Amino acid sequence: MAGQVSASEIIITNRSDFENLVIEKKLKRFLISLSVASDGKIKGSAAGRNVTGDWDWIDGFFCRTLLWGKRELKYNCQQVTFDGKRLRFISDRGKGQSASFALR
Repeated sequence: MAGQVSASEIIITNRSDFENLVIEKKLKRFLISLSVASDGKIKGSAAGRNVTGDWDWIDGFFCRTLLWGKRELKYNCQQVTFDGKRLRFISDRGKGQSASFALR
């Protein structure tokens, strides 16, 4: 359910904890593979199209812009949770839709 955090998930609230989980790893889900770099860049592919973007950590949220092929996805700040295996990004500061990614 969107915006709900299960008992098995922890909410990531600071940049260093987030970076310790994702830097030098791939975020993967069906047809998507992304890298989030410490320099604030996002790159990868989704459904056969290149993905590029920028990110920052603001007030406990992962805030990003993305370009998927030629389509610009709007700026969004997302709550991030971790269950020990997967990161879940919940749009609209934890109140919107979510997407989970395995760390590889």
